[in-house]
Amino acid sequence: MEKYSQTTILLGGIAIGAGAILAVDWLSSDRPTEALPERKSPPSKVKEDIRNGLEECIGNTPLIRIKCLSEATGCEILGKAEFLEPGGSVKDRVAMKLIETAEAEGLLTPYTGDKVYEGTVGSTGVSLAILCRARGYLAHICMPNDQSTEKSDLLTKLGAEVEHVPPAPIVDRAQFVNKARARSEEHTNSPSIPGRGFFADQFENEANWKAHYEGTGPEIFEQCGGKLDCFVAGAGTGGTISGVAKYLKPLLPKIKIVLADPPGSGLYNRVRFGVMFDVREREGTRRRQQVDTIVEGIGINRVTANFEAGRSHIDDAIRVGDEEAMAMARFLVEREGLFVGSSSAVNCVAAVRTATQMGPGHRIVTILCDSGTRHLSKFWAKAGNVGGGWEMTLEDVLSAEKTKPSLPISLSRASSGWGP
Repeated sequence: MEKYSQTTILLGGIAIGAGAILAVDWLSSDRPTEALPERKSPPSKVKEDIRNGLEECIGNTPLIRIKCLSEATGCEILGKAEFLEPGGSVKDRVAMKLIETAEAEGLLTPYTGDKVYEGTVGSTGVSLAILCRARGYLAHICMPNDQSTEKSDLLTKLGAEVEHVPPAPIVDRAQFVNKARARSEEHTNSPSIPGRGFFADQFENEANWKAHYEGTGPEIFEQCGGKLDCFVAGAGTGGTISGVAKYLKPLLPKIKIVLADPPGSGLYNRVRFGVMFDVREREGTRRRQQVDTIVEGIGINRVTANFEAGRSHIDDAIRVGDEEAMAMARFLVEREGLFVGSSSAVNCVAAVRTATQMGPGHRIVTILCDSGTRHLSKFWAKAGNVGGGWEMTLEDVLSAEKTKPSLPISLSRASSGWGP
């Protein structure tokens, strides 16, 4: 038994030795080795980047080069990605400035029952609802009943009171902005309702354009390294185009500011001819509703304080039809995976037209106001689905509006890169 054990031990030792020799041979052979990533030494000073609440996440959105439009026109067309704001739209900037200004003036006090009232087609309401919750207020939103349902549903989910009213001109007391003003006054004057009512008044409150003068404009200038030739934007309240224009024009006197305007809006005429309506109509007296358009968020038939604040800086205006806007929205998804709303699509059509007018080599910035997710039930329902291929060309976009002439430029696909 002892002899057997010694033999077993001997054989085991031989096996272990042989295995060790083979292992050494395998390790020393010229076999492919996986390179380990180089370990980076930690920075000498690590800086924290923590935002104090949702409010500090607003602004500093990326500036995106829209490749398909830039390559087709020979201009660098850039989009300010405002759909990446925490509230999902450019209106976060405005809502924050409206609330901060009201707080500074003693018109709002957190957690006292104070309520913010506003008339809006949706996006400003969403931004106000979010920021009111973040800062200790409630929100009451009056909006036309013809807007996309997802905006109204979202407002309700955010805890806002939503009051739907029929579309009406501004001279009508039941118009959504006038209704919000009246509700605010009722709140303030009622002894049975706690707190006060504050009418945000985004159309006339100049905190609107100042939000863009202090934020959007400087961001664009810095992101472009001070080098841009044109800024294109639509206008609803007029705050964005006025604030950005007022900031950029003194720094870049040769910059071109272009308004993008949808059907039914009077701002195109205001910029081009100095009047809102036909010469047979006196300003402010038109009682019929705005010409039907599928575009939401931009276009208006009256002069606002925010638009007038920067109107002298606006050099030109471009009218964009519904069909063009829908075609552009599909084109941006097909070529860029960029899913935007109706006002963003209008801005991009106007940016392309401006690029062809200015010629290659220019840098044009526009605003991507919000995501297409807020326009599913109206704009995108009519725009339709994007196909599985890449068949669309920019020529298709610009010729989509059959009632308007296409641009007087060569659309040779072989030479211009407008399509395959």
